Amino acid sequence: MRLRNLMERGTVVVPGAFNALVARAVARAGFEACYVSGGATANVAGYPDIGLLTMTEVCRTIREISDASGLPVIADADTGYGEVESAVRTVVEYARAGAAALHVEDQVFPKRCGHLDGKDLVPANAMADKVSAMARHRPSPEFVIIARTDARHVTGMDDAVARANLYREAGADVIFPEGLHDEAEFAEFARRSPGHLLANMTEFGKTRHITSVRLGELGYRIVIYPLSLMRLAMRAVEDGLADLKRTDSMESSLPRMQTRAELYELLRYTPGQQWDFPAGR
Repeated sequence: MRLRNLMERGTVVVPGAFNALVARAVARAGFEACYVSGGATANVAGYPDIGLLTMTEVCRTIREISDASGLPVIADADTGYGEVESAVRTVVEYARAGAAALHVEDQVFPKRCGHLDGKDLVPANAMADKVSAMARHRPSPEFVIIARTDARHVTGMDDAVARANLYREAGADVIFPEGLHDEAEFAEFARRSPGHLLANMTEFGKTRHITSVRLGELGYRIVIYPLSLMRLAMRAVEDGLADLKRTDSMESSLPRMQTRAELYELLRYTPGQQWDFPAGR
């Protein structure tokens, strides 16, 4: 219910967390929801974003992030880990792990990153059947079903809109149009598919940066930043390794590091005192 209430109040800005410690930082920074990216979860496990992780592996990440942040979690479910029966189980397991919402996409497995070319789509009716089953079998009416369509760069904007409206009729609470180019396309899509919408503000892809305020004005209720924090962190990791290789010391990197005291503060840990396990949502 918290996520639904947030959407009714306005546009929800949702940073992606790739582990529980980052999720704590998201919550402490004042954000009201957290995103679990399938791509980031795969990347930090050492895999590309091609659907190699199992549902069980992703559920562990969801559980850790939900417990650590105490925030409503929106989780990437890729293609639902299979056909209708598997997709129904995904809803149940994600909810048990602590997710408040998931999104499922209409790509053929093995899927590709939404901002790459060469994607293939399942038939629209097959995706609608999957969305309908997931909506019917969600453990709670509060759980949010988000349907993503990748049609914009496969079959065009008209098909993307037609699919979105079909998925909405099938029971999706929110539509996620992947890979729109610019503000004009976001505005067009919102006009032609009225209802709750999600915008993906990932970097280095097909979509130009638009502020969450502007997206809210266009009608988008959720704005995710799936890989931003991972990209920032990995650049810092590479810079630190370069310093160590060059100078044989990490001393020059110290000003850029989180201190021990700052880490303990984030964990709400005081040495010598009992640490309480986070209560979660």
